Amino acid sequence: MIYYDTWHSPLGEIVLRANQHALTGLFFRDQKYFPSTTANWRHAADHPVLGLAREQIAGFFAGTTTPFELPLQLHGSAFQQRVWQALMRIPYGRVVSYGEIALELGLNRDHARAVGSATGRNPVSIIVPCHRVLAGNGALTGYAGGLARKQALLALEGAAAGANLALALTPPH
Repeated sequence: MIYYDTWHSPLGEIVLRANQHALTGLFFRDQKYFPSTTANWRHAADHPVLGLAREQIAGFFAGTTTPFELPLQLHGSAFQQRVWQALMRIPYGRVVSYGEIALELGLNRDHARAVGSATGRNPVSIIVPCHRVLAGNGALTGYAGGLARKQALLALEGAAAGANLALALTPPH
């Protein structure tokens, strides 16, 4: 069984999806790669994981919740899993490039497009912070929820999009 609920964020309606024990999805209603709903989706506003997710997402938008502490179960290829784990290590308010993630994974910068593809399939945007990834030249690119949302999320975190990408995977001094 798949459980879901919606939450109206400052950036539009968010659909939260969970199984019995963990969050499996966080999607903007109109984003690219929005999952198709089926008969086995059940609305469950009282589901404990969905309630915790709503609470923490509201805290994120209010500037009080970082980092997230939610049980996650993400389905994807081994490569996608590696990329999503790397995304979770990007500190709040910082940005990295797709090429830098490739380097962190032991690949060369030429794998930036593959990293971008995996990043775009992130099933729990915001929580796995794919909005913190920019092109190598600092340009805002590739956010399934739309570039305006990506820019808004970076602004919310106070990230200087495009500034000093080399510092991204280390905490601020």
